[in-house]
Amino acid sequence: MTAIETNGLRKRYGDDILALDGIDLRIEEGEIFGFLGPNGAGKSTTINILLDFVRPTSGSASVLGMDAQDQSQEIRRRTGVLPEGYQIYERLTGRYHIEFVAESKGVDINPDEILSRVGLADAADRKAGGYSKGMQQRLTLGMALVGDPDLLILDEPSTGLDPSGVRDVREIVHEEADRGTTVFFSSHILSQVEAVCDRVGILRQGELVAVDTVDGLRDSVGAETTLRVTVQGLTDDAREAVRALEGVSDLQVEGETLIASVSDGAKTSVITTLESEGVSVADFSTEEADLEQLFMSYTGGETA
Repeated sequence: MTAIETNGLRKRYGDDILALDGIDLRIEEGEIFGFLGPNGAGKSTTINILLDFVRPTSGSASVLGMDAQDQSQEIRRRTGVLPEGYQIYERLTGRYHIEFVAESKGVDINPDEILSRVGLADAADRKAGGYSKGMQQRLTLGMALVGDPDLLILDEPSTGLDPSGVRDVREIVHEEADRGTTVFFSSHILSQVEAVCDRVGILRQGELVAVDTVDGLRDSVGAETTLRVTVQGLTDDAREAVRALEGVSDLQVEGETLIASVSDGAKTSVITTLESEGVSVADFSTEEADLEQLFMSYTGGETA
């Protein structure tokens, strides 16, 4: 089943601001989908339309097979949301926050199980106003998990978390996906998106400019690989022979390490050429373009 689908989704604010410009998006059930874009690209507007907090100017959106506008209450009941910048109730305990969400969704849960899952078992009966920023973020994630939702919408879920908390979020995302939950994951920390997402979509100025796996994005932009070769006896002739190879766009030497930007087909040629020039190759490694580099390629250098 398709978990999220939009067709020609447009949103205009007044006469001057076009927040979304004809978004066509399809996310399958059980998929972990990364939703990326610079500030102002339209990410929050898209999420708000999916939850019927904002109405589109034109186009349509369906969530879990239901119309986002006509069946919004049922969609919200089956969806867990961790919104960016959510304000907790400082005078209420962590346990009460979880119980409140359960009551609003009409589900029977054990709040201690959820609080334990997000690392707040020892703080369940403390007022949330005394929580650190990271603990508040864990609590908000726990609220999103109430009722075993079919869809999780996580907007900047790692805000305020230390490395342990980031790892916990990643594990929970994978656990939910294994259970069949669809995860819609928006974050500016692109290394985390790359670590968990099956596919990513990139928004730029209200347009969806790419939807693919990270490997697919890499292939689409022709992203090169960084090849590092540890050598002995590197000569000027050998260096120039490598520089002249087709598929080598950049070449640097740092001590006994030769660093080359190469296309896939040129990796072997570099090693072979060095050896044919009498250079001893002790070791080599490759580093693919990461999601941040790919993101910059699709957004014209704008950061997430």
